Amino acid sequence: MLNKIKNWFNKGEADLEIHLPKDEKDTFILKVDNIELGVLHCENGEWVFNYTENFKQLQNEYTHIVGFPNINKVYHSETLWPFFRIRIPGLKQPSVQEIIKKENIDQHNEAALLKRFGYKTIANPYELVYAK
Repeated sequence: MLNKIKNWFNKGEADLEIHLPKDEKDTFILKVDNIELGVLHCENGEWVFNYTENFKQLQNEYTHIVGFPNINKVYHSETLWPFFRIRIPGLKQPSVQEIIKKENIDQHNEAALLKRFGYKTIANPYELVYAK
């Protein structure tokens, strides 16, 4: 069942398997209206998401992120959650392939793709800012 769900978000690109390398270490800040809502971090082959203290104080003004209902929980996953995964465009698109080649991006590295393409999406108003 998990593979079926993952395929829905892979945009028909099962042959272009992307993953989080074990040695990848990056941090992203999820923002809306210049307010830091959460932190997405990867290290040792695992994704971690948690809400910021700032969001916890403003929780009545903003909606919780889909898939992350508990504001006090630190979420862990070996796969990138769909909320963030949709920020990576279809890798078979010629314009995306051109960017990947021109900028020498590893098209199998989920974090590298998120760094390059994840800032904005038409799916929601949030910004995902690469922090380090």
